[in-house]
Amino acid sequence: MPAPQAVLDAIDSRFDATCDELVALTRIPGVSAAGFDPAELVRSADAVAALFSDAGLDDVEVLRIGDAHPYVVAEKRGPGAGFPTVLIYAHHDVQPPGRLDRWLTPAFEPSVREDGRLYGRGVVDDKAGILLHVAALRAWLAVGEPLPINVKLIVEGEEEIGSGHLVEFLRQHRERLAADVLVLSDTQNLDTGIPSLTTSLRGIVQVDVTVRVLDHPLHSGMWGGPLPDAATALSRLLGRLVDDAGRCAVPELDADVPAPSRAERAEIAALPYDEATFRRDAGILDGVPLVDEAGRSPYEQLWFRPSIAVTALEAVPFATAANQLVDEARARIGVRVAPGQDPERVARCVVDFVTTAPPFGAQVEAHVVAKVPGWRTRAEGPAYVAARRALAAGFGRDAVSIGCGGTIPFVAPFGEVMGGIPQLLLGLEDPPCNAHGENESLDLDDFRKAAYASAHLLSELARLHESG
Repeated sequence: MPAPQAVLDAIDSRFDATCDELVALTRIPGVSAAGFDPAELVRSADAVAALFSDAGLDDVEVLRIGDAHPYVVAEKRGPGAGFPTVLIYAHHDVQPPGRLDRWLTPAFEPSVREDGRLYGRGVVDDKAGILLHVAALRAWLAVGEPLPINVKLIVEGEEEIGSGHLVEFLRQHRERLAADVLVLSDTQNLDTGIPSLTTSLRGIVQVDVTVRVLDHPLHSGMWGGPLPDAATALSRLLGRLVDDAGRCAVPELDADVPAPSRAERAEIAALPYDEATFRRDAGILDGVPLVDEAGRSPYEQLWFRPSIAVTALEAVPFATAANQLVDEARARIGVRVAPGQDPERVARCVVDFVTTAPPFGAQVEAHVVAKVPGWRTRAEGPAYVAARRALAAGFGRDAVSIGCGGTIPFVAPFGEVMGGIPQLLLGLEDPPCNAHGENESLDLDDFRKAAYASAHLLSELARLHESG
């Protein structure tokens, strides 16, 4: 059953105040990456805790484990024992702002632009993922309605750097966080206004490659000609990664990719897709074709196939260039691993490929820095039915099932530690949001609808008690 109209009206009545709370939280530059002030993560966690307390949640605490950035936990008991408990996950840390000159408005001074979107670092990834649930819970409590289920919340402070302490945190606080359903509010919708359940994630393999041809830099005029240079050797090596059409050329890298099921192919075929819109949202330049992989659709490529890219590259910066033959150059190769692939095997494929017969006889070192498997589930059972009902009621249209080309390393371990409970991956990102890039943004209309959906979800999950 949907949430009472009074709850939705309460969300509407203070929606501007909720947006102000989101702006205030986004002003805190809580970047978890190395080199940024960790005190801002403490300030961010304290701000989240204050929001929870102000909304009427109980047992609000800021907790730490080892040297990890702080977590925030809270709960609100509903009907009590015997009724379902939902655990809501989000994170308060954000990515670095990137190139400040590319922001049309300051990264940590959120602003609404003419397109009706709110811009700022972390506004959609993932601070709106916190506030949409706060808005829903506050609305239930404001109208005097008891929550239909028990609610627990955990907000992490190191998701953007890999959630290195999350599993241990969950183990230490397992009894406190025990739940029947997990809601992760850190994923995407297929498009603006289209509510989506994410049922698969790609994994990731990262390999750092160092190429050396000299033991020190040399004057490019005095020595250029008979001697090679590391930057050119690295460029030729990286060029081997793909063929002329941009398809991955590493042998056997896709040998263990599971094919999408018949049901998954049917779901993909039913999704709306327009190539012009896809190109516009990606920002691909005129004349640059999409990579055509054996007739597979872009969605299948994004969600069920591996991809390879150079994600970091360095030799000598322009600012310090000195007409040299460089002695050393480095790159990071990133492979998005298809759900079901073995990341260990993929890593070996890449390492073997880049270290075999290197250009100019260069010395090549390859070091694997990340190996994370993908994740996949079937959105079946009462919890998923509840999620679809809630999303449809909140957004005013049926939800779709989608995959995600990105990686959330903790999803599989999270489910395992919590006893294999259903995991509902719901989010607010949309193709134009540019999460992790400059001018990150949030569609405010979808923000309101997601808060409605969160309120409905509490009611819909109460059916688990009836079915159990």
